[in-house]
Amino acid sequence: MRPLYCFLFLYLFTLSTYGQILPERQRAAVVDSILADRFDRLLPKLMDRTGFDMWVIIAREYNEDPVLRTMLPANWLNARRRTILVFYRDKAQNKLEKLAVARYNIGESIRSAWDKEKQPYQWKALVDIITARNPQEIGLNYSKDFGIADGIVKTDYEAFMQVLPADFKSRITSAEKLAIAWIETRTPQEMKLYEELVTITRNIIHEAFSAKVVIPGKTTTDDVEWWFRQKATDMGLETWFHPTVDIQRSGEQLESHITSFSNRPDDKIIQRGDLLHCDFGVTYLRLNTDCQQHAYVLKKGETTPPTFLVKALAAGNQIQDIFTDNFATGKTGNEILLASLKEGKAAGLQPAIYTHPLGIYGHSAGPTIGMWDAQGGVPGTGDYPLYPNTVYAIELNTTVTLPEWNKDIRIMLEEAGFWGENGFRYVNGRQTQLILLP
Repeated sequence: MRPLYCFLFLYLFTLSTYGQILPERQRAAVVDSILADRFDRLLPKLMDRTGFDMWVIIAREYNEDPVLRTMLPANWLNARRRTILVFYRDKAQNKLEKLAVARYNIGESIRSAWDKEKQPYQWKALVDIITARNPQEIGLNYSKDFGIADGIVKTDYEAFMQVLPADFKSRITSAEKLAIAWIETRTPQEMKLYEELVTITRNIIHEAFSAKVVIPGKTTTDDVEWWFRQKATDMGLETWFHPTVDIQRSGEQLESHITSFSNRPDDKIIQRGDLLHCDFGVTYLRLNTDCQQHAYVLKKGETTPPTFLVKALAAGNQIQDIFTDNFATGKTGNEILLASLKEGKAAGLQPAIYTHPLGIYGHSAGPTIGMWDAQGGVPGTGDYPLYPNTVYAIELNTTVTLPEWNKDIRIMLEEAGFWGENGFRYVNGRQTQLILLP
């Protein structure tokens, strides 16, 4: 059994059997094994697909290119001094060189290619590497639309272009497509971990929406939000955004989207009969989750939620189905968005879709499929096409009129979904029933 699969088997066995989060040393082993696999198996394919035979990534300590951060080994928390990575793809020989114009090897995958004693100038050492290999297409990380692919700073760009021979300057182009592909593409090993990570996230939500945490008439939304943060910290996880918890109830008007997303009231007391909603995600083993689910606080004497709330949740699931049925490799985010909204409205629903790529970053690189305030499409990031082996936060809502409450409510759902060679699937299921408490 290869070392990577040994690590993954040990990890999955430990997690599934005991519900434990790995200690730091074992996490590092998993991270480094997955990174080595990505360099060896994935990166050559991505360079061939995007047409680059050289990729140059330049960053400085504490001002790291977002792509470079994902390439550092587990025991490198930041770049050191000025760190320059060079990936050279010799397709004819089926080889990929992974070089660092730096004083150190960068983990076991990227070897140092700069001897300062022989060549004192780092920029000249970089030029020597480029000249010796004579690449035809050199990618640099600059991008108008994708922040994650826009990592080279003005100072480094100007310094590099100043020393680069004129013959090579015309070969410099934006590595946007390659950078996005590296960030968005998931390997089979990562997807195994992702399934477990989604389960962890969902289990935390179920505990938050339980009698262990919520006492109707006493517990506030802020209490639950900070419980989420503390629970993640106690488990050895991180949250990549502050969790939110909000309430919809009879007798109160539906809030605007702005209030729903950014201006929720603080310390609102949870009562029986409330429809609760949370937005929560964690970071673990360099992957991120992003999940929104609903819970219902039973009134005294109730053992099941009201039928009208069950139907409202089903309407949210219907929008999910309409939306993910429109996924297809090569379709842009805007095409998927507009087709899904049209179909949802034709079915008598009131959808809003604002799905984003998910993975190494929470709001990751790839096709943006709507924003809550851009339901007509998103220029630039929405024009990027769907590729296989990518993960998305299937984030959307539908507004439902409840005569029983004499108001509209908003069913807001978010689940991790995977688009692969065989179509769409949720990474590890989705919510189809309301969580009940107490």
